[in-house]
Amino acid sequence: MAIEIEHKFLVVSDSWRSETSQSQRMGQAYLASESNVTVRARIAGDTAWLTLKGASSGIAQLEFEYEIPVADAQQIITELSDSAVVDKTRHTVMNEGHEWVVDEFHGDNEGLIVAEIELKSESEQFQIPSWAGANVTADYRYRNKYLSHHPYRNW
Repeated sequence: MAIEIEHKFLVVSDSWRSETSQSQRMGQAYLASESNVTVRARIAGDTAWLTLKGASSGIAQLEFEYEIPVADAQQIITELSDSAVVDKTRHTVMNEGHEWVVDEFHGDNEGLIVAEIELKSESEQFQIPSWAGANVTADYRYRNKYLSHHPYRNW
């Protein structure tokens, strides 16, 4: 069973930028957003995925991700999506032995920067970097699915 366990934090300074090992622009849109399942298509460079996510239970949720042809993802996003495309650059940052991803949003979500850490278990310990602020894991407004329908610029 594929389970995603993660924490999400607002980013409060730019000091993470000096720790970035790679960055990639990506776009994603949502096909179905029911209370118990979310389906999205994502394109990053020359790779694309179709992802199914279950409802969150605390910091964990079921997640199944499948690589698909980019042309298929483009058509899915264009013809089947019920949301705006969420445009962001994902930066990979190593901190205290853990890999973090920092998502810097563009377009209608410009100005929002969040960091996520994915864990192996709900009890795994980690250090919160100095550039990470409030834990917004439980705040649905910071989920990409929400941002696709309610852009940050309208808050």
